[in-house]
Amino acid sequence: MRPADSKLPNLYLVGFMGVGKSMIGRRLAKQLSMHFVDSDHAIEKKAGCSIKEIFETMGEAHFRALEKEFIDSGHAASGEVVACGGGLVIQPGMADFLKSRGVVICLFASIETIIERTGRNRNRPLLEVEEREIEIRRLFKEREATYLSSGTCISTDDRSLNDIINHVIRVYRSQLD
Repeated sequence: MRPADSKLPNLYLVGFMGVGKSMIGRRLAKQLSMHFVDSDHAIEKKAGCSIKEIFETMGEAHFRALEKEFIDSGHAASGEVVACGGGLVIQPGMADFLKSRGVVICLFASIETIIERTGRNRNRPLLEVEEREIEIRRLFKEREATYLSSGTCISTDDRSLNDIINHVIRVYRSQLD
């Protein structure tokens, strides 16, 4: 195991909401002896309010600017596993920028799994609509190609957490060579 302050390149987990980026990221960081950062939580801490409040008072464009600021200068340049918000990598040029800063892995799941998982969490501003399932399908269709081209893709459907973690670690290490 390497120490937490290692110079290992950052590992960026991207993908649609509900694919498991935060849960998997925490476990990955522990396993790799790296520091874990959730971009959404870091933005909330810096802003002093929730993402929902940012969306309501300042709008989505302001939140996207905060995401870009976080990637530019809101976290360490190495040694971190970063769970990125679902829309972060959708911003123009962001996928390439993340690749220049570390290894990008896209976690994905079926639309049915995403609908089921996001149904458990009511703290998703983009899903504060009457027809959540329709909005999830629309956003997923709109974003899918970008996610799939952002980095190596790993499915989180019907797999044990250990299997996913081991797969991500293998991919991450293979990209360090």
